[in-house]
Amino acid sequence: MTIITFDKTGEKVKLGDISEDPPKNVTREQAAEELAELGQEMFELQDLLWGARTHSVLIVLQGRDSAGKDGAIKHVAGYLNPRGVHVTSFGVPTEEEREHDFLWRIHYHAPRKGEFAIFNRSHYEDVLVVRVHDLVPKEMWGERYGHIRDFEELLTEHGTIVLKFFLHISKDEQKKRLLAREQDPRTAWKINAGDWEDRELWDEYTDAYEDAISRTATKHAPWLVVPADAKWYRNLVVARAVTEAMRPHKKTWQARLDQVGVKKKSELETYMRTKKNP
Repeated sequence: MTIITFDKTGEKVKLGDISEDPPKNVTREQAAEELAELGQEMFELQDLLWGARTHSVLIVLQGRDSAGKDGAIKHVAGYLNPRGVHVTSFGVPTEEEREHDFLWRIHYHAPRKGEFAIFNRSHYEDVLVVRVHDLVPKEMWGERYGHIRDFEELLTEHGTIVLKFFLHISKDEQKKRLLAREQDPRTAWKINAGDWEDRELWDEYTDAYEDAISRTATKHAPWLVVPADAKWYRNLVVARAVTEAMRPHKKTWQARLDQVGVKKKSELETYMRTKKNP
């Protein structure tokens, strides 16, 4: 995993320099064992998050077609309590959404305190798809990087833990997965001609992703480039990053719950005394 934050030099991220494969010293068995441990810890941290209601978590999943956004949601969010977890997939904007600014539909789905929001694609489509397919003028999408940085800073100022994952898949691995989808009746519905057409624009999308990552990675909302050719390693990296981002808040959340517990106990004792002495 490569964590990318704001670089004052403005140097552009080069995805070609980042491997799509897992490290040689990590085995599938080791990953499965660690993932199970992280899953238990995530569940416990989520319970504290839900009770304390001081923070929320936003997970943004971006990647090329078949990079594994759905798979990451299934295998990582599967460890969480469905209560308080909301998954939103952002497709082509509706007519109503097009009549507002590009962040309107995104902000509506931002997580409330105590909750998780997982975005399958996101506001970044408005500097990716619209750029590559020339859907709006460059003058318009070029301004959106700053709006995105400000939007994510606003979320963090109000207690949202923002984690943005780019699932980094190779061109060869994508081809294998697209072909496998076509041949499997259970997944054939996922693929369409547009997936193959976008594949022809691989370099254009690479440039768009590199700019998006470089220009919106900040300390409060970093980008994490996840090697995604091995699904098992992709799941481990996402789970590890989410757990590590929540872990520093554990004591604060527990202290908040302790305060609430003392207050509730006092209220109950007062109520019981009132019942005994009407």
